Order: sequence, then C-alpha cells, then structure tokens
Amino acid sequence: MRMTPEERAGWDRDGYLVRRSVLSPDDVDELREAAEEIAAGVKERATRVGAGPDALMADGHRIQFSSHAAIQWEWREGSQEIRLIEPCDHLHPLVAALFDDPRLTDPMRDAVGSEEVAPFTCKLNLKRAVEGSEFPFHQDYPYWYVAVGHDAAQVATAIVFLDDATCDNGAVRVIAGSHSAGPAVRDRNEPTEFLADAARLDLEREVTVEVPAGSMLMFGAFLVHRSSPNRTTGHRRALLPSFQPAGRPRLHDVPYRRELVRDLP
Repeated sequence: MRMTPEERAGWDRDGYLVRRSVLSPDDVDELREAAEEIAAGVKERATRVGAGPDALMADGHRIQFSSHAAIQWEWREGSQEIRLIEPCDHLHPLVAALFDDPRLTDPMRDAVGSEEVAPFTCKLNLKRAVEGSEFPFHQDYPYWYVAVGHDAAQVATAIVFLDDATCDNGAVRVIAGSHSAGPAVRDRNEPTEFLADAARLDLEREVTVEVPAGSMLMFGAFLVHRSSPNRTTGHRRALLPSFQPAGRPRLHDVPYRRELVRDLP
C-alpha cells in the first residue's frame, strides 16, 4: 500500500494525495459510531458542573480543555455543537487503531520520509449540519512549529472522511503546489497570527477535494488548505490522524510556545 511512482510524483508536485474509498462501508459505519460516541461523551463531561476550564482564543472563538483534550466549540454565539476534539485517539480504540492500519501507515512512510512512523496527534472534525463553520487558508506547520520546531516539517496528516465530502457540506480545498515554498506568509491583520495571507496565494491552483465517505486525503505540513462551511442538512465528519517519524514526542507531550509563531514569515 505504499505510494505508487505516479502517486509519489503527484505528491512531490502538488503536495497531497487522494485515495478514494480506502475504507469499506462497514469500516466507515463503525468509525461514524465511534466518532459520535466520542462526541457525546466529551460533550457530557465538558458541560457538567466543575468541567474543565474554557477560554477564548485570539479570534474570539471558544476553546475548552476536558477529557484530556482540547475542545473547540462551534463559532456561532451560544452554540452547543463541538467542531473539533484534539487529541481523540485515546477516547476510542477504533480511532487509536488507525495508527496501526497499513492503509494509512504504508503511504505515510513515504509522506514523512521514514520507514518507522508513529502518532503525532489526532483530531475529530465535526462539521455539523447547517452550522459547521469554515476554516480559512492555513498551513499546519505554524501550529506545530510552536511546539516541536523544525520537526514539524516531517509531520503529515490523513483526513479520513466519514461522510461524502462536497462543495456544499465543507469540502477541503487545497492550493496545489503551495507546499514547495515552505512556510507561507502569514496574514498580519488577523488576530491569531497563524493564518496564511490569502492575497499572497495562487488561488487559481485551488482544488476542491470532493470524495465519497471512506476516502482519504493525505498532505504534509506545508500544504496551504482551507475548508468551506457546511450549509447542508447532513453532517460532514472526519478523523485526522497525523503521523511523524518514530521516536519523537507527541504534540500534547511538549510545551506549546505560541509566541514562536513570530519566527515565521
């Protein structure tokens, strides 16, 4: 299940790889159930009396720490929907098993440039019906650089889609070839300091990744990407296990030094 020569050429040229229908319908059903079990359990614990602390991020969006995870709540004022949980693989064995699944680990060996790969982090992304929010242009690299420095360049992510991904329900949109320039220029006018400056991107190279449930999108830390909002009546859920060369610490085991983002362009 390693990358074929054609896939490797596309990876080097475009910075991403799409494999359709990697997981069977039964696999997808089981992971959907696991995702909803995780979400329900996390929400119950996060909303109880004495739950973990919450705060506002620089952009004003709510984040909370509970269940040994960071929980990002949906952006709409007063929303009770969770948009993201990280990490999440400790919350269900089926999610943890993705880090040992050759359908993911084999191509990830090529993606990170190591014969032995290990977990870095894992997210559960929940673009709920109607209210699932967008996420603007960004690279993963800055978010990870502030924790692991230049080792962030050898982290790659697989988005495992648990629902069909379409233009209307929150599909991921990538800027093909954007990885080749390294760290993208950040937008100095937005409060988080992590987002890419869209005015400096080649938007003509944007590709919308529309795929059926069970498909996988793989990309490295330097690929610029975004996701659109979900305005449909169905959910667009996905699991995002991120891999790194074996022998390195996981993201949640190292200090997060947000101020280091200012070292980047």
